[in-house]
Amino acid sequence: MSAPLVVLAAVIERDGHFLLTRRLQGTHLAGTWEFPGGKCDPDESHVACLARELREELAVRAIIGDEIFIVEHAYPERTVRLHFRRTTLLGEPSPQLGQEMRWIAREALRSLELPEADRGLVELLTGVGLGE
Repeated sequence: MSAPLVVLAAVIERDGHFLLTRRLQGTHLAGTWEFPGGKCDPDESHVACLARELREELAVRAIIGDEIFIVEHAYPERTVRLHFRRTTLLGEPSPQLGQEMRWIAREALRSLELPEADRGLVELLTGVGLGE
């Protein structure tokens, strides 16, 4: 089995809503909603990777903050190690790849079709399983 694919994702919150984008047709997990980000290049730092992905996908600069959740998940076709980082945008995001983009209320996160690997983060963000 090959090493997991390292993926960075931005957790961007504004007024109780989180920025999510929809995966394009023809990509892994097409049609699901996700926190924006992407694969790390070899020898690329996590901060540099996420900043690059946000520039490429949403044409926006960002302050990459603390890591808030890490998960490794095995899909049938690949294993991913997802690093979610709190992120602050420096401007307004504008989808560059034709992908849908929405600000989703915290309480609505669980109603979206998200990749299986994102489930733990959504539980953390919505307080599910945290005794609330």
